[in-house]
Amino acid sequence: MNKYALISLVGVIVLLAAALVGTLIFMQNRPVESRAIQAIYDVAPMEPNSELWGRNFPNQYSSFLRTRSNTVDTTYGGSSKFSHLEKDPRQVILFASYGFSLEYNDDRGHENALTDVREIKRVNETTPGTCYSCKSSDNPGLWAEMGMEAYDKMKFSELGEHIDYSIGCSNCHEAETMRLIVTNPALEEALEAQGKDWRTFSRQEMRSLVCANCHVEYYFKGDGKYLTFPWQNGTKVEEMYEYYTEVEFKDWEHPEALTPMLKAQHPEYEMYTAGSTHFNAGVACADCHMPYVRDGAAKYSDHNIRSPLLQPERACGQCHNDVNSVTTRVSLIQEQVYNTKIATEDAIVDAINAIKGATANPTSDQTLLLEARELHRQSQFYWDFVSAENSMGFHNPEYVLKILAESTNLARQAQMKAAQAANDPSLLETDTYYLNQEAGAVTP
Repeated sequence: MNKYALISLVGVIVLLAAALVGTLIFMQNRPVESRAIQAIYDVAPMEPNSELWGRNFPNQYSSFLRTRSNTVDTTYGGSSKFSHLEKDPRQVILFASYGFSLEYNDDRGHENALTDVREIKRVNETTPGTCYSCKSSDNPGLWAEMGMEAYDKMKFSELGEHIDYSIGCSNCHEAETMRLIVTNPALEEALEAQGKDWRTFSRQEMRSLVCANCHVEYYFKGDGKYLTFPWQNGTKVEEMYEYYTEVEFKDWEHPEALTPMLKAQHPEYEMYTAGSTHFNAGVACADCHMPYVRDGAAKYSDHNIRSPLLQPERACGQCHNDVNSVTTRVSLIQEQVYNTKIATEDAIVDAINAIKGATANPTSDQTLLLEARELHRQSQFYWDFVSAENSMGFHNPEYVLKILAESTNLARQAQMKAAQAANDPSLLETDTYYLNQEAGAVTP
């Protein structure tokens, strides 16, 4: 090859390389949604009406609407709004005098969130507006307009006049780019307290983090009922319990044990990210709960958000070849967690009865009795951290069983302390058999 031909060849290669680099730079700077589809309709920032978003993304929107009618249950959960109190009467004792002893139902799909929170018996004239925080696509706009502090100070009934839509697109997406974003100010504040900026997260990380806009442990801080995630010391159960102890917070006082109690909410994000196998492997919440599907040539994430067990071939089959063995393993894990959870409840009920007996004894050692109540408080919060988390342990089986073991140990210590306080060995007797006979067989 002569030198002129070689120079020409090099020139062609350089031109092709430059064109490739230019194309990659162009694509990298394009808005995410325009790589696959050009939006036809403009959607206003924080638009609460998901139907308007659906004009550009009909597959995602039509699948999301199915969360309204999807009422199929799995063995330990689902979307039928069944009563936890009827399935497990022990919880009436555990939550005595608190709103959750009046009505405690399993969550239905996202399209039902607004209806369900307005109909629940726990809502009354004193309920703060903060309870709307995870129930409506109106929230991002309201937070931007009035600020979260003013939002949280309003009464539930008053704030409800400004809320029309259930959970929707604006809770997770930015209208202009459709990228996944943090919309809950409480989540942003909790991340900042840990020195984290969600804007630096990868798209795969965001496919879990947006769930933390709602699926987390939280409490209402101060007289203004300011929505707060207790993540200052970390996101593990022991770290959050330490935080609650430091700020001397309680949700209510147990009427029989006189223990200052904590009510865990739904810490799916914290449980899953606490070193679980799937999280460590880089699996996002959306990979299992919103698996990709095809409609002709279009590939999109299924927004009918539900248990992977209701569609294991699609959800689990992305990574696992033998789906039957996977679902069998899930069943065994959840059965073990469920049985352990019930045993833990029995231990806590025994602790409550012992503390109740010691409280009624005027000669009880008050120092030991206070120690028993502290053990009861910690034990029940640990148990509730597992019980209120919507996976019956599968999001992080090893960690869940560790928490329940510690909870049971704390409950038995509380029972023993109460017996020592009253100098009454009979308080160490258990009422588990009696409870089972009175309440009926507890079944999942």
